[in-house]
Amino acid sequence: MGLVSESNDKLIGYIASTIEVMRDEMATKQDLARLEMATKQDLARLEMPTKQDLSRLEGRLSERLDAATTGIRGDIEQVHLRLESIEHGMSSRFEHVEGEISRLRSAVYLLGKDRPEVLRLLGQSSS
Repeated sequence: MGLVSESNDKLIGYIASTIEVMRDEMATKQDLARLEMATKQDLARLEMPTKQDLSRLEGRLSERLDAATTGIRGDIEQVHLRLESIEHGMSSRFEHVEGEISRLRSAVYLLGKDRPEVLRLLGQSSS
């Protein structure tokens, strides 16, 4: 149980750090305030981008989008693998519990086969 808890803690830590990185990359209120204070000259430069400027911008945006998409796919794959691991562990534990219950039922049956009230508890009738 400790191994599963430790793995879950690591996964939660990884997700939290990823979210922190994403949050750090977002624009802050200060960034937006600086943009609002742009001069007319700054705005004039922004209004007249060249084809080359647009092409470079498109290339950079495309590269960043590809990198972000690849990162997200990797994160999703890690979560998927972790969930499969948890599912396997839970399935194994359930199988173990089912086996133990079956053994207990058999032991109770053997110990109480001459006592009909015990057999009724097991859901079996005395024949």
